[in-house]
Amino acid sequence: MNAPNDTAHRKVASFEIFHTQYLDPEGRPTAEWPVWAQKPESLRELYRLMVRTRVFDKKAVSLQRTGQLGTYAACLGQEAIGAAIGHALAADDVFMPAYREYAAQFARGVPMKDVLLYWGGDERGMVYPEGTPAYHDFPLSVPIGTHVPHSIGVAYAFKLRGEKRVVLVSCGDGASSKGDFLEAVSSAKVWDLPIVFLVNNNQWAISLPRQKQTGAQTLAQKAIAGGMPGEQVDGNDAVATREVLSQAIARARNGEGPSLVEAITYRLHDHTTADDARRYRPDEEVQAAWGNCPIKRTKAYLQRSGHWSDADEQRLLAEAAAEVEAQVQAFLDTEPEPPAAIFDTLYESLPKSLVWQREEVIAAGPIGEDH
Repeated sequence: MNAPNDTAHRKVASFEIFHTQYLDPEGRPTAEWPVWAQKPESLRELYRLMVRTRVFDKKAVSLQRTGQLGTYAACLGQEAIGAAIGHALAADDVFMPAYREYAAQFARGVPMKDVLLYWGGDERGMVYPEGTPAYHDFPLSVPIGTHVPHSIGVAYAFKLRGEKRVVLVSCGDGASSKGDFLEAVSSAKVWDLPIVFLVNNNQWAISLPRQKQTGAQTLAQKAIAGGMPGEQVDGNDAVATREVLSQAIARARNGEGPSLVEAITYRLHDHTTADDARRYRPDEEVQAAWGNCPIKRTKAYLQRSGHWSDADEQRLLAEAAAEVEAQVQAFLDTEPEPPAAIFDTLYESLPKSLVWQREEVIAAGPIGEDH
């Protein structure tokens, strides 16, 4: 509403949301780049990570389609966000992902095999290797937004211990409409916690489009209610996403409190392999979104600037394919856990009411065995 023209009313608050982009969809710079991005190898590293992730993603979908993997959530078209997270975080920070930021996990040392184990229903896929940054990280979170309040607890622990560590928690646009997310945002600034909320706005919360989720002009402005900085970034621009996240992480590490970043991207695949987006999403929209592909624009810039060749591309694709195939074979060769394993990590000390059930399962043996 317009401000009333009388002395009974006065403005008590106002805010602005800024959008950051350094690389347009055609791979052309739109502004002077950050210092780190002016080093060709920095962008080549981001590009290699995005391509490796896309090769993995395509193979994972194929495994599901052939009955060798459970339901899988693809990250097609969203690789820049994960790559930026993976390069922006320090080794001893904590990453708490939703379920599309595989590139960040790979950058932090999660083997591709472990991601496949997770989607294959094997809890061992959530035990990340010691000695890697990922060892501190949380596993994927399929329930929408329920992991976001946990990030408050982790960040609070860092503050109590006086550790200069940061939590980055990611979620989708749909999760930003849930109480879990809003309550966490509300708490973060009250306690001035070292945390960055990353909203992966891929325009669709399963079949619900962004415009039907909220009347807010941006999702970034949800930070304002929590009293923290909120900004928007082109999530298909790996340079911009890494830079914006790096600045938010630096603020958190320096005691300047939490931030919320909305990364604008698009979900080029179905919500999961259990979904058929053709039922609710027009083909023209998807085709138009391919024009914003993060891999396409990064490659265009690298080639135009003379920092990437056809030989580089063929070598990368061959290396990525070999890596993925080796990790897939390791996943397929993993012996399943015995049935009694479902009890082993449920409690620190198994209640008596479950002890007899565990013994009964052990006595029955694996399904299919003759007795």
